[in-house]
Amino acid sequence: MPLSDTLKTLIRNAWDDGYPLLVATMGPLGPNIAPKGSMIAYDGEHLAWWERSKKGVLENLGHDRRVCIMYANFKAQRDGILESGFIRFFGTAELIESGPVREKIFSLLVPREQTHAGAEAGIGALVKIEKALDARGKPIL
Repeated sequence: MPLSDTLKTLIRNAWDDGYPLLVATMGPLGPNIAPKGSMIAYDGEHLAWWERSKKGVLENLGHDRRVCIMYANFKAQRDGILESGFIRFFGTAELIESGPVREKIFSLLVPREQTHAGAEAGIGALVKIEKALDARGKPIL
């Protein structure tokens, strides 16, 4: 089951709504977790973000491309928009430095991310969602 339109919209608006998605990676120096204000639903089976900081997350992805992306929005659960306000997406990130997929990721970003200082030098990160679980481990996709 692909990402619902509701979830796609929540993800797109997550940063501005105050519920940023967090990307967890693992590298030789241990784990890293970082907020990603550029996170989007690329399509029904992929999440993507624009990697412009090029720090811990990028370094870790050079060693292990597996990621866990956490979306926590308990308000959406309380309001009946989501069954669970805590969703973990698991997948493997592909770094896209040039070409049409990179350009599509950039075109889908909210304007704030497209005009941010350093945006033009960013790298697209595309994650094929292998599984998505709520806080209790129930599959949502």
